[in-house]
Amino acid sequence: MDETQFWELIDSAREAADGDPEEQADVVVDRLLQLDPESVADFARHFTVRFRRAWTWELWGAAGVLLAAPEGADEESFDYFRCWLIAQGRSVFEGALADADSLAELLPDFDEEIDGDAGELGEAAEDAYEQLTGAPLPALGLPPEPEVPEGTPFPLDDEDELESRYPRLWERYGG
Repeated sequence: MDETQFWELIDSAREAADGDPEEQADVVVDRLLQLDPESVADFARHFTVRFRRAWTWELWGAAGVLLAAPEGADEESFDYFRCWLIAQGRSVFEGALADADSLAELLPDFDEEIDGDAGELGEAAEDAYEQLTGAPLPALGLPPEPEVPEGTPFPLDDEDELESRYPRLWERYGG
């Protein structure tokens, strides 16, 4: 599975699930079950690489604004957010990486109730691989995620800072 096929699977599953994160994960698992184990592992690699690319201070701050978390999004919520962000497809994902504040225009709407359902997409390849082979997904051969997000840290719970960094997001979803 190449990158284009990865994003096509993400997009078609989102459309089939009508935007429901839990249903999207189920659709992804169902579609992965139609592939060979190596293709499922490829999907897992693509997903993991993107999940790690989204491990940035800028996206973490944007997640706090979108999730209406006055104390800032905690790490678990941010993990769910990163899964949710991948689930939105390539253009939203890449746009958010380039400019986190652009999520204000990239999202038609946003439900701040991102929870474990959004995280289920991150487990889809593991589920499918185990169903196909009866064994756990093997190591993907990727370097570990860095211990701290990429970029310059800033106070994720400072509303003035968030409003200043994300003026468009703040206007639409903040305060």
